[in-house]
Amino acid sequence: MREKQKTKRVYGVLERQFRKYFKQADRFKGITGEALLTTLERRLDNVLYALGFGASRFHARQLIGHGHVLVNGRRIDVPSYLVSEGDVVVLKEKAQKNPVVADAMAIGRDVPSWLEAHREEGKGVVKRLPVREDVVLPVTEQYIVEHYSAR
Repeated sequence: MREKQKTKRVYGVLERQFRKYFKQADRFKGITGEALLTTLERRLDNVLYALGFGASRFHARQLIGHGHVLVNGRRIDVPSYLVSEGDVVVLKEKAQKNPVVADAMAIGRDVPSWLEAHREEGKGVVKRLPVREDVVLPVTEQYIVEHYSAR
């Protein structure tokens, strides 16, 4: 239960959403816990944060909710949108001029290997889908699977 709570807190999802992600991951072929974490990594708010365009996941969620993000040229205002391989994520120019966003972009956070960031353009590309090795979250996903399996 503690691992589940930690994971929910890091990604900023509520119980109902988390349970939905778990059921979705349970249907995938392969290891359920890994599928769960990689699905959470693919959320647009997490991608925006990982690219270094948001000061935090919550800040990235706000940017998305206010309509400052384009995915493949379409405005997306749903933070839980799941990106796919080859998607191009662009931060609108007005948002790039925001001091908080500019500071976050200037910090130059390390970008995961499954993403490619072009900070000067306010653009990022999903090179491939994430795998478990790309998730740096210190969580034992097997405990989450056991928690939901015991129900």
